[in-house]
Amino acid sequence: MFPLASPRIIVQGSKQKRVFDLVFATLVVLFLLSWLLPLIALLIKLDSKGPILFKQLRTGKNGKPFYCLKFRSMRLSADAHHKQASRGDSRITKVGAFLRKTSLDELPQFINVLKGEMSVIGPRPHMLRHTEDYSKLIHHFMARHTILPGITGLAQVSGYRGETKETEAMVKRVEADLKYIQSWSFGLDLKIVGQTVVQALRPQEHVF
Repeated sequence: MFPLASPRIIVQGSKQKRVFDLVFATLVVLFLLSWLLPLIALLIKLDSKGPILFKQLRTGKNGKPFYCLKFRSMRLSADAHHKQASRGDSRITKVGAFLRKTSLDELPQFINVLKGEMSVIGPRPHMLRHTEDYSKLIHHFMARHTILPGITGLAQVSGYRGETKETEAMVKRVEADLKYIQSWSFGLDLKIVGQTVVQALRPQEHVF
């Protein structure tokens, strides 16, 4: 098992964090998703058969599963709920490739935020199978589930995005997640939001 230092959980500021989540998510839904959703929905429908949104069970706070929402970026397949996207993945549609590169596929997760299932900032939620597998390999892996999962997080803006072929790649993500939990502040959340916007405007080679 890969060892990690025992995390010191920060719980103060949770009310402030929730208020920020509600305000930020509401603004995104009203001023961005309200007009962008119909446009993206049309492009997805014209590009491939299947639903507009993709719902996948992922691990939430305290290990509770929830349906994480995304714009569908892949063709329907039997392995969609346990196989990560990889470079050159034939399942990814043309429109889906653009959505994933720009992170626009994640926008429906602001609905998850409004429902209280996610936060704007926090550890990214994983597929249930990955949670089960990595919790056996990485010590304190489940500590990242002591707070709500996020649309983006410290791990993502630190460069730990995309496919995790090796366990060491996941270890680095978990280390960043635990660092965020231990050093949370409202200012840190704002910084991560800003860094996420900058990343979305730049091509990410390891995101596909």
